[in-house]
Amino acid sequence: MSVNITAIYGSPRAGGNTDSLMRAFLSGVRSAGGKARELYLRNFRVYPCTECGGCDQTGCCVLQDDMEVLYSYFQESDVLVLAAPVFFYGFGAMTKAMIDRCQCFWVRKYRLKQDMHTERPSGSGRGILLSVGGSGGSRTFEGVLLSARYFFDALDMSFAHHLTYGSVDEAGAILRHPTACAEAESLGRKVASELQPKA
Repeated sequence: MSVNITAIYGSPRAGGNTDSLMRAFLSGVRSAGGKARELYLRNFRVYPCTECGGCDQTGCCVLQDDMEVLYSYFQESDVLVLAAPVFFYGFGAMTKAMIDRCQCFWVRKYRLKQDMHTERPSGSGRGILLSVGGSGGSRTFEGVLLSARYFFDALDMSFAHHLTYGSVDEAGAILRHPTACAEAESLGRKVASELQPKA
């Protein structure tokens, strides 16, 4: 399969609930013959955006850290899957730092009107969010859904799918959810199947 799927584990907690959701999703991808690159954000050194304006003229971030590696993966990917928990009704600091550092892609796309230099046709990329939150409230995921939409847009991707589960807090709680892992696996299988080359 030539389609490039990148999976970003965005939780600081190893083996936590969004890690489990991502593993279920990737199990579905692989069962449909797909492959994915797995990136654990907690193992990357990512500085927060300093709003220095360094990318305004070039579309390139001037900070030097592991985002340089992530940028290249983003550009190579046909599908980008982000699994991250809700912290105080938004993304946690680690994931939000990564998203904020994609301001350079926004500059390229909207201010400089530059080619995004991806290996896929313009606008054909797909973004997917998997998220959990401790609250069971109806507005728990509003913040992360909005941030994810514009993160993927800056990367010239559509926000294709999301799975969100509230009242999931303690480690391992997602494994006791009656449908979550099965739904994540089914989505992974669906995405991989849709992207298989047509005969």
